[in-house]
Amino acid sequence: MFWSSILLALRAIRRNLLRSFLTILGIVIGVSAVIIMVTLGNGATRMVADQIASLGSNLLMVRPGQRLGPGRDSAGAPRFKASDAEAILAQIGGLNAVAPTTNTSVTVVYAANNWSTVVTGSTDAYFSAGNWRLAGGRVFTEAEQRAGKAVCLIGETVRKQLFGRRIPLGDELRIKNFACEVIGVLASKGQSAMGMDQDDIVVMPLRTLQRRLTGNQDVNTLMVSVRDGASTDQVMADLRSLMRERRKITASEDDNFSILDTRQIAETMTGTTKVLTMLLGAVAAVSLLVGGIGIMNIMLVSVTERTREIGIRLAIGALEREVLLQFLVEAVALSSLGGIVGIALATLASMGLAGVMQVPYLFDPGINLLSFLFSAAIGVIFGYFPARHAARLDPIEALRHE
Repeated sequence: MFWSSILLALRAIRRNLLRSFLTILGIVIGVSAVIIMVTLGNGATRMVADQIASLGSNLLMVRPGQRLGPGRDSAGAPRFKASDAEAILAQIGGLNAVAPTTNTSVTVVYAANNWSTVVTGSTDAYFSAGNWRLAGGRVFTEAEQRAGKAVCLIGETVRKQLFGRRIPLGDELRIKNFACEVIGVLASKGQSAMGMDQDDIVVMPLRTLQRRLTGNQDVNTLMVSVRDGASTDQVMADLRSLMRERRKITASEDDNFSILDTRQIAETMTGTTKVLTMLLGAVAAVSLLVGGIGIMNIMLVSVTERTREIGIRLAIGALEREVLLQFLVEAVALSSLGGIVGIALATLASMGLAGVMQVPYLFDPGINLLSFLFSAAIGVIFGYFPARHAARLDPIEALRHE
């Protein structure tokens, strides 16, 4: 009985192909919209997480002032010294690296090319704390850091702007009034979560930058990389206690520095994108309900058109549940077909849009299966009323219907 109902349903769908296509169009659009929104949202979430992870593994950033970001009140707060980084590494356990950093904006020149970029002064710990890899060359030696030698590593953007395609190891950049030898090229990281180009950078020893560019011993930021498995919260507590002691802050005074945990930023930003993804998915799911109403409307029209056929079936002995099953299977077949077509279109569209938006394409079997089951459920829910109406027709009245 069930298989015969399926055959009758498919025969009815094939008999009115255009109407069947227009009927499932709402389901196709609804399923596609839900899958596309969720897939792109998951890709954006992964991209944000990867961008924040590129800043460094388990990274804490200590900066002067109490607020972070634009307008932070660091003007009156004393800067750090390189000795602060040495004290943190010596007195706090569970650390991978501590890198004192200072940066300034300058114009670098090579031959006839020039480029405005950010020059960062730090130690070789900067590369491990910030998850930097080398595309070529080497990092600083201890002798170069102690002597403040004019050597540097450049980011991918600076390399392209000044040197084109070649790896410029051994060449010299002119930075203000001194020449700096390129000893390494950093592998590309791309944009950060804040939209800044992480590859637009020149890194030199901290003492070199302090002596030749800033003219002081100040350090703007302390990058503290926490070892895997160590408690970040405990490290933050120890770090705050140590910095208050070194900066001679009394118990009644507030901190004049801030500790930023990139892990918390990642959780906050990925949490926000997940909420937006769910919201967009929920809005797109409304179109599935609209598609369900379309199925119910067309099925009622179908029942009206096939009243005599239903009357004949009931008159020759068909049971009400068999007629109910016939039209219910037809509604579910329509909605399920719409779900399958919607999944196929959504997959193609998601792959294309992910490339355009430059976010990773992440196939989510869960949302695809859920969308298909939801589309089938739409067929059951909105197809039940027309099917029940057909099953309860009076055979005699149905046979008289013109």
